[in-house]
Amino acid sequence: MTALRALVVDDHPLFRYGLAAALAAAPDLEVVGEASGGGMAVSMAASLRPDVVVMDLNMPDLGGVEATRRIVAHNPAVRVLVLTMFDDDDSVFAAMRAGALGYLLKAARPQQIVRAVRSVGEGEAIFSPAIAVRLLAFFGNAPRERVEAFPELTSRERDVLRLMADGRGNTAIARSLVLSPKTVRNHVSNILRKLHVADRAQAVSRAKQAGLGEPPGHIGSGHIGTPDP
Repeated sequence: MTALRALVVDDHPLFRYGLAAALAAAPDLEVVGEASGGGMAVSMAASLRPDVVVMDLNMPDLGGVEATRRIVAHNPAVRVLVLTMFDDDDSVFAAMRAGALGYLLKAARPQQIVRAVRSVGEGEAIFSPAIAVRLLAFFGNAPRERVEAFPELTSRERDVLRLMADGRGNTAIARSLVLSPKTVRNHVSNILRKLHVADRAQAVSRAKQAGLGEPPGHIGSGHIGTPDP
């Protein structure tokens, strides 16, 4: 039987090496490469053409969702298994929309990860049990209220994040929401902390993936400021 060829993507060296070793120990799996970031993963997936990419989400250069989108767009035959610590709805659905076939949490045991790589390599969708339950609930037939993006944020923080995603800087956000610049800075700091992102650019990326943006008729779009550093 031909071994499944896997590319391991994670920015934490120890975890990446351990995961690669666990996969390589399986007789039917072959680790063809390791990438420390999303940009490298896109390049390596194009050149190595693995069967499965095991993809982390939160990486400094290019996030796992965007890397997944680019890899699948370039070669739909490549299957992506997301392996991450993030279990929030926004991350799960963003990864699925990008083309991931599986979503597993890093708390999974090595043998579970190996089985998941095999399953995804064979074209099966695979999810951690807790995530599978939430997906069933979300897609169930029972009537449900619309799920608000980033429920951990306050309504005002979502307003600020929405304007950040529209390209507004802190000064423009303060004018639009009639807030002081200091208050806006505090909101931005809270947003970065609650979304577990390193900087403004990552927060904006997650906001756009979740579909946040300026709705028609809300705070005119004639002026778009340069985002503050």
